[in-house]
Amino acid sequence: MTRSVAVVGARGYGRQHLRALSALSAQGLTEVVAVVDTHGTEGLPDIPDSAVSLTSLNDLLDRTVPDIVMLATPIHTHGALAEQALRAGSNVLVEKPTTATLAEFHALVQVADETGLACQVGFQSFGSHALPEIARRITSGEIGELRGIGGVGTWLRSTDYYARAPWAGRRRMDGREVVDGVVTNPLAHAVATGLRIAGALRADHVDEVVTDLFRAHDIEADDTSAVRVRTVNGLSLCFGLTLTAPGHSSPRVTVFGSEGELDFSYTDDTLTVRNGFDPVGLTFGRTGLLHNLCDHLNSGVPLLSDVRETGAFMRVLEAVRTAPDPTPIAPEHVTWLDDEHGYHPVVTDIEAWCERVAVQGRTFTELGAPFTQPATT
Repeated sequence: MTRSVAVVGARGYGRQHLRALSALSAQGLTEVVAVVDTHGTEGLPDIPDSAVSLTSLNDLLDRTVPDIVMLATPIHTHGALAEQALRAGSNVLVEKPTTATLAEFHALVQVADETGLACQVGFQSFGSHALPEIARRITSGEIGELRGIGGVGTWLRSTDYYARAPWAGRRRMDGREVVDGVVTNPLAHAVATGLRIAGALRADHVDEVVTDLFRAHDIEADDTSAVRVRTVNGLSLCFGLTLTAPGHSSPRVTVFGSEGELDFSYTDDTLTVRNGFDPVGLTFGRTGLLHNLCDHLNSGVPLLSDVRETGAFMRVLEAVRTAPDPTPIAPEHVTWLDDEHGYHPVVTDIEAWCERVAVQGRTFTELGAPFTQPATT
């Protein structure tokens, strides 16, 4: 059955949605009936001829109620727009993070329950076929007793990245929560994927979150952070994440066992198995979340990223949101580069410190990383 789809937010990640929809429409799974953007769609690529151009969700829902509304809008709009679309009768695929606060998340889950409609969240890594294989290897005891999970993400962002939109790099704006930091947006997949592997899906699966937030950019939010999570089952997960590395590397989630490790590069869908023998590298496919949502509506297959199963991640976001503002990193620990990536800061040895966070299960401050210390005079 062909599903009618509207994309709300045609810039940013919305462009990737439109490219994906082009392939799905060619397969007869979807038809794009509208593209909505506050700035209009003139000049944008991948706008299908079947789509009308509109400037608000209100305009869309006054005109038609599509089977699926895809939301690729600023973080602080996710909750309200997803609720509006669900109440109008549309199923929803909303980009991550689910909402800007835990309270908004609970409200959205309630609306999904009341309407009985599907609400999928854009954690694309949840579609990786490596995840069932990781679960199988853990359950079989292949790496022994599960000891912990670590995550490493070392990317960079230039000053242009934060200049692209008024909400970029903000913790709050115009009295509204935004929470656009490294943990909650660019490298949110590392945290969410680690939690999923741990079986911590819902909000009540998380017992404690410890945050250690820093920034080298002149922004409100964090760009270099460590987060430690303890689940209700006592498992510890620790993530070292930064946007101040000298270059980009594939973010990884590592499962530590008493007799081996599973190292998952979630952007590449590759899994490296280390358990006393020569390392084994495996590459997997991935099911797209929109394809999965269509299959869910057409044949009842489970959602891969059901809104309810992002509650554990939202507990982490809430801890970041309510933590003290990130600590500025002293200039003596930062080198500013102007290269092919743009103008961007590099924190000294940050890649090694992120690795230590993941392996040792301690935050930057607990490890005594130099950039966590007050500036010398």
